[in-house]
Amino acid sequence: MKKSAGVTLTVVAAVGLASCGRSRRDPCDQYSFDEMACQDAVRSGGYYYRGSWFPMVYSNPYPYYYDHYRTYVNSGGRVIAAPSGTYARPGGVTSSPGVERGGFGSTGAGHSSGGGE
Repeated sequence: MKKSAGVTLTVVAAVGLASCGRSRRDPCDQYSFDEMACQDAVRSGGYYYRGSWFPMVYSNPYPYYYDHYRTYVNSGGRVIAAPSGTYARPGGVTSSPGVERGGFGSTGAGHSSGGGE
């Protein structure tokens, strides 16, 4: 009995699409790197992926994962970026609330580098 190539191809495509929906991407992995989500994952010991929490033990600090990603990209590797909001916490917040990034926050706000006081 001969099977139709069209039916076989349709079944293969359906199985492939179904498996894509189940796989998750680690934001610190070189193939799917996401800077903000990776920083948060290393700091928090895991990450949210499509609203679900996945605990992870990251044995290295964030710069290790960033450097690994940059080496991969510089050698011609392609990154498959996750759609916006994929790593968001339930409620839409991506990184830890209350965290100030850059500068010295309120510690350095009232000080100047000029010596006129």
